[in-house]
Formats: sequence, C-alpha cells, structure tokens
Amino acid sequence: MKQRINLLIAFSVIALVALSVVQCYLVKTTYDYKVAQFHSEIKEEIATISNNYSDIDSTIVNKKDLLYKQLAEHYIRDKRTKFKIKNALLQNQFRGELTRKLQLKFEREIPNITIDFAIVLNKFIIYNSRKKTDTIFSEKPLIKNKLYGNLASLDNAFLVRNYVATISGSSQMQDYKLLTEDSMYVSVMDWETIILKRMRMVLFLSLLSIITLITLFVIALKALIKQKKVNDVKTDFINNITHELKTPLTTLGISTKILERKDIRNNEVQFNTILHTITRQNNRLQNLIDQVMSNSLGKNEIELRKEAIDSEIFLNTIIEDFKISNPKINLITDFNTSKTTLLLDQFHLTTAIQNVLENAVKYGSTTITIKTELIQNQFNISIKDDGIGISKNKHSLLFDKFYRVEQGNLHNTKGLGLGLYYVHQIIKAHQGSIAVISDLGKGAVFTIMFKV
Repeated sequence: MKQRINLLIAFSVIALVALSVVQCYLVKTTYDYKVAQFHSEIKEEIATISNNYSDIDSTIVNKKDLLYKQLAEHYIRDKRTKFKIKNALLQNQFRGELTRKLQLKFEREIPNITIDFAIVLNKFIIYNSRKKTDTIFSEKPLIKNKLYGNLASLDNAFLVRNYVATISGSSQMQDYKLLTEDSMYVSVMDWETIILKRMRMVLFLSLLSIITLITLFVIALKALIKQKKVNDVKTDFINNITHELKTPLTTLGISTKILERKDIRNNEVQFNTILHTITRQNNRLQNLIDQVMSNSLGKNEIELRKEAIDSEIFLNTIIEDFKISNPKINLITDFNTSKTTLLLDQFHLTTAIQNVLENAVKYGSTTITIKTELIQNQFNISIKDDGIGISKNKHSLLFDKFYRVEQGNLHNTKGLGLGLYYVHQIIKAHQGSIAVISDLGKGAVFTIMFKV
C-alpha cells in the first residue's frame, strides 16, 4: 500500500512538473510572438514617420545631400584620405538639429511610447566612370558611425529600416555616382512592461491554471495521506478489538466446557465460581460493545441529562470508586472550589473523568493529583500524573478516535483508543474544553474547563 502511494505521488509530481513546463513553454512562445508583433508595429509606425526626411525639414535634407556631394568631389579631386572623409560625415553640422526635430515628431505621432533612436551610416561608396568603384567605408551597423539620434548603444535596440540613396554628380569632367546606406535603430523605453501588459490575461490564466493544478495536487495528496491514515487506524482498531474480544471469548469457551463436567456440576462452590467467571466475562464483552457503540456518536448526538450537582461531592464519589479498583495508586486532592454547583450530566462526566484517571494508570502513573480552581467564572479540573508522559508532537492526536500513544511501533498498553476521544466528545457536548500539558518522562496534566 505504502509503495503504491509513493509511486502515485511520484507520477503525480512528474505529471505536474511536465504540465508546468508545457505551460511555461506556451507562455514563452506567446511572449516571443507578442515581442515580434510589437516590433513590427513600431517598425511600421516609425518607418512611416522617418522614411522621408523632407517632411521634417527640407533645408536640412538639402544640406545633407550637399555635404555628401562635397565630400565625394573632394575625395575625387584632392584624394583626401578615407579617414578624413569618414570623420567629416560623422561630425556633420546638421546632426543635432535633425535629432531634435525627428524626436519631436516621434513624440507627436506616437505620444504613448518613449523612443530613443539612432541612424548609423553603413556605406559610402563612390562609383567613378573612369576608375573602379571606390569604397570610402562599408561596415556593419555600429553606434560609433551614428549620423544623428540620441541612442547611446545598439545592444537593446532593434532595426526599423535600411535606407539606400544614390546621388549623381560630376567633378573635373568626371561623372560619378554616390551610394549611401544608413540604418535606423530604435529602443522603446519599458517595452517589457508594455509586452507584459498586453499579456496580462494570458499570464493570469496561466498562473491560475498552475496554482489550480498545484492546489488540486496538494488536496489530493492530503486526501490520500488521510485515507491511508484512516486505513491504518481501522487496521489497528480491528487488531486491538480482536485482541480485547479474544480473551473473554476464550475464557467463556473454557468455562463452558468445564461446566459440561459432571463433577463440577455436582460441586456447588466450583460451579458458582465458574458461573461468576462467565458473568464477569459476559459483562466485559458487553462493556466493550457498549464502548464502541457509544463512541460512534458525535458530540452533537450525545443526549445529556444535566442536573445541578455539588462539585466536591461529585468528584469525591468518583475518587472513592477509583480507589477501590486501584488501591495501590496514591491519589491526592487539592480542591479550591468549596460549595460550587455545576450543571452537568453526572453519568457521562463520571465516565469521562474515570477514563482520564484509568488512562494515567495504564501509562505508568503511581501518584495522581486532582486539583480544582475557579478562575473568572471558569471551573477547572486538573488531573496530574507521574506516568511516562506524552511527546509534544502527539498532543494534537490524543483526542482522535482510535488513536493510542505508541512506543516506537508497539503499543505497550492494550485498548481501543476510544477513551480520550470519548472524554473529548463529552466535554465538548457540555460546551467545555480540555487541554493537555506533557512531555516524555515528565508525566501529564489534563485540564477540563467548564463555564459556570
């Protein structure tokens, strides 16, 4: 049974982990799709705004084209070094103004998103009709080749567009064509937050499904463990009650066979002795059956016949009866509630207190102290013993049905595990409470509390 449960738990954990991994994969896939969709939207909007600079400021565009022509002609005519040409391109006079105007247009056209951008020059190539193609420079997009823009790095930016332009011109009777290519990169501030906002429903449903799966798994696991515990308790109960019933039944069987003997029937003393034995064992069987039946009732099903009784007289009667059956037990009383009247069911409460006392004797007590106190309209009966005690981690189980304190895997004291459960039910039926203070090797103190 235990092995089957462990296997079931293992397979359930594996299934839960697998479902969680699949769920995470789906969320990641959705996230990647949302990122790609967002980039596509930004590209379309920014490309529409920045494809043609003439609608921003045609004067600046003309200045840019003129600069390109001048640099190309200077290179053809004077053979300036490529390094100087490149520096002149990147240190252009219109970079600051064009950056500001383009930034203002982005803010006006896309007001809900903060955008940083950079336009970097990738190629500057001169096609001379008399000579071979002369590449001033051709590089992959680098932030150091930024023409204008406010972006400081391309690491977290994405490409919006590549813009290729050709300019025709003539220098010293030489025709040429100038090819330029620039790339626009943008970075959207807090774009992760924007994506997560768009995914909030997906994230919520995914998180809800995972939490639901985990919750159902925990509930199922608890139910399984509880069911196993119930099965163990039932098995233990059956074993215990079988043991309890076997002794009187065996005695009854032997006594019946003895009565069949003629010499016993003719001996009045022996005959009466056997009859008394049969009567005692019969009463013992009846008590066992009654105990099981009475403890099958809950606290709300117990019918109480309450009556006003004197607390000291009531407790002294229980103590005297207990002393008769347990003459070797040193029983000490400390009553501090003289002439206190309680409204309770004398029969049930007597049985409950006797169960506590007998429980103390079963678990090694030789001295029992019964003390009463009246604290703020609360009547307390404390029963202290010097038995083997109860470990603190078992306190919460003491009043469970069929539970009995174990020593390792063995029950040193036989019983049905119904005594303290019955006590708890009776006290609760009286709207009272019971508490225990104990530790191994230090005895136990059971305190019963009633409202007066």
